[in-house]
Amino acid sequence: MRISANFDGGNIDVINVQAPNNIELAICPDEGGEFFQWFNFKLDGTIGMQYQLHIVNADKASYPQGWENYQAVASYDREHWFRLPTRYHDGRLSIEVELECDSIQIAYFAPYSYERHQDLLAQFQVHPMVSVEHLGLTLDERDLSLVKIGDADESKASVWITARQHPGETMAEWLVEGLISQLLDGDNPVSRALLAKANFYIVPNMNPDGGVRGHLRTNAAGVNLNREWQSPSLEKSPEVFHVVNKMQQTGVDLFYDVHGDEDLPYVFLAGCEGVPRFDDAMNTLQQTFENALLLASPDFQTQFGYDEDAPGQANLTVASNWVADRFGCLSYTLEMPFKDNDDLAEPIQAWSPERSILLGEASLVAMNAVLNKR
Repeated sequence: MRISANFDGGNIDVINVQAPNNIELAICPDEGGEFFQWFNFKLDGTIGMQYQLHIVNADKASYPQGWENYQAVASYDREHWFRLPTRYHDGRLSIEVELECDSIQIAYFAPYSYERHQDLLAQFQVHPMVSVEHLGLTLDERDLSLVKIGDADESKASVWITARQHPGETMAEWLVEGLISQLLDGDNPVSRALLAKANFYIVPNMNPDGGVRGHLRTNAAGVNLNREWQSPSLEKSPEVFHVVNKMQQTGVDLFYDVHGDEDLPYVFLAGCEGVPRFDDAMNTLQQTFENALLLASPDFQTQFGYDEDAPGQANLTVASNWVADRFGCLSYTLEMPFKDNDDLAEPIQAWSPERSILLGEASLVAMNAVLNKR
């Protein structure tokens, strides 16, 4: 029996592997030590053997409430991901697995590797409407890449989409993969209508360093990028610094920042009601967007989510708030669950890459609805 996390996005500390029915593990914290919840490791063992794995520091994780009704994901082929019986008790997260192959990968959510990210960029750049721009380097000297979809017509709206500011929220890049694929489908009338009136600027992975390092929430400097938007720096948050500079060049008419929520078992949006520039026009656009997304995706709902900020009290270090206030545009944070969507439960995969991809496709319908009112 062997457990390893020495690969892209891996995270686990092996405490004790002496007995298959009592394997003790611990999640390693992000740089800086403030956050941890992401795990991703491989178990090699004997086919037919049952294993009991216990993450012993689960109660010290950043969002221990996120373990309630949570099930770990696993894959034998790194393509199809399913859920394993998982229980949170006495401060430990216990995972049961009976091996059907020699090796299984187990993670907090289906990983989106840096190699797959590179494949995404390469796959889409061959399309005549796509260009991939190098915005700058991260602290670990990885490329921060922008996918532009559109043309040279600057009179069109500028739609900005960012994903994985928090690197462990891998469902965000799965969503972007589906959104781009559908946007480039020439047979899709929604996509054709969108590209007739908008240019898209998409950053599929805002935090490649954190993703490779196996972080939940921070970059290589231990910084939460989604608290850096008011005053980003090359020393602490070059990822935000470079994106903000590019936004200043293009302008922003619609912003969609894609995330995952550890605790809430729903798909929901957080708007920008609390920013100083929020007005009736922005409120009307919000209602239009949400009503359209409700029709386009039964996974989306508006009953559960974050509390709205009081007028003028929004935290402007957060991406969606800063963009809304700076550009006076419709600006959203989209949240997806790590668990299942309680409104539309699926017992085998729960929330999954496939559902994230489909939500990305549905998001285009809502974007088209609001751009029709521009």
